[in-house]
Amino acid sequence: MDTLQVQPSTERNWGPRHRAALLSALSMGLGQMYNRQWVKGILLFVLQLSYLGVFYDLFNMGLWGIVTLGTKPFRDHSIQLLAEGIIALILLAFGLFCYILCIRDAYRVGRMREQGLRPPGVWDTYRAVTDKGYPYLLIAPGLFLLVFVVLFPLLFMVLLAFTNFDLYHWPPAKLVDWVGFSNFVQLFQLEIWRNSFFNVMSWTVVWTLVSTTVQFALGLLLSVLLNLERVKGKKLFRTILILPWAVPSFVSVLVFAGMFNDDFGPINQMLEAIGLGAIPWLTDPFWTKVAILLIQFWLGFPFNLALCTGILQTIPADLYEAAEVDGATPWQKLKDITLPLVLYATAPLLIVQYAGNFNNFTVIYLFNKGGPAVPGQTAGGSDILISWVFKLTFETQKFNYAAAVSIIIGVIVAVLAVWQFRQTRSFKEEDLIQ
Repeated sequence: MDTLQVQPSTERNWGPRHRAALLSALSMGLGQMYNRQWVKGILLFVLQLSYLGVFYDLFNMGLWGIVTLGTKPFRDHSIQLLAEGIIALILLAFGLFCYILCIRDAYRVGRMREQGLRPPGVWDTYRAVTDKGYPYLLIAPGLFLLVFVVLFPLLFMVLLAFTNFDLYHWPPAKLVDWVGFSNFVQLFQLEIWRNSFFNVMSWTVVWTLVSTTVQFALGLLLSVLLNLERVKGKKLFRTILILPWAVPSFVSVLVFAGMFNDDFGPINQMLEAIGLGAIPWLTDPFWTKVAILLIQFWLGFPFNLALCTGILQTIPADLYEAAEVDGATPWQKLKDITLPLVLYATAPLLIVQYAGNFNNFTVIYLFNKGGPAVPGQTAGGSDILISWVFKLTFETQKFNYAAAVSIIIGVIVAVLAVWQFRQTRSFKEEDLIQ
């Protein structure tokens, strides 16, 4: 009678690589010592002890502070505790990254031992760091600045949106508390905040679309006209039309603010002289918006003129000659040749202009500080989202609502930019001219 032979289950073979990785998981450097990399292991072990010793107090206070935001007024400063907590989290993430790299290194060297290879010595490790790791050594200082100049303020702003930090909760006299999504809910529930947000948001969208589209259209139209063969003095006209770009934008806005002044501005004086009457440019929300749009047209078209002029110079003349042979009209050549090629080349920059005007603080604030005031709203009649955030931060000290609106701005700009970039033919691997 034949007996069924049962194969014994094969147990997992825990070789040097697994032991080295396990020891490194217990403490940095132990795995390297197990792999007979004594100098590297001792250095990593000492660095780990130094890291824990130097930042222990920061971790202890920071992690406690970011959870509680303080428990006793006048002793605990909630905002400082929040900042220390964010720094502690960043340093913990950096330490965890190094910890994972250490485990990975121990596992890799242990596998080399299993294969009968000699583990890298001190000189081999030094050469690997200086050769293969040279690009990382160069970008390390920039990455360090990026973390604390960009990432830290961004995390601070995001977390601030989930607190009640405002004029009535000002540490250390008053502690700041976590309120969850309360700020976002009240932004859409309370009438004064809801009206302000939707009015500002709608004007921001109109401002972005109209100002960017018109300034690009003006630049394109002028560049096409100046590119005609029968136009004389092209260089002179281009130089004159690009001059507004050479003047700093804040200077131009301040000059226009004086020109549009309701009482002594030269624009109203000229309108009265011809019998049309003065226009309340600074006191009526509608006319303030009209004035701001006109100013942005003036500031934005020179750049688009220079941009489109350069692109028109690169369009082959053979395309226009072939169109003329086929009997195409000037409008057909503009519609079927010039516009597609110009839009194809300028689409990325055009998206950047839309995003820039969405957050164009300079024109809005310098002209009339987002005014005039509107009853029943926390925003002015010409405020866009970014200028409203500025007012909430520095004028009314509503830091929590300012942070919440900033998050909404960031999400909107990011989503629209990604969508537009994905829809742009400039980023697709296909030839425009089939």
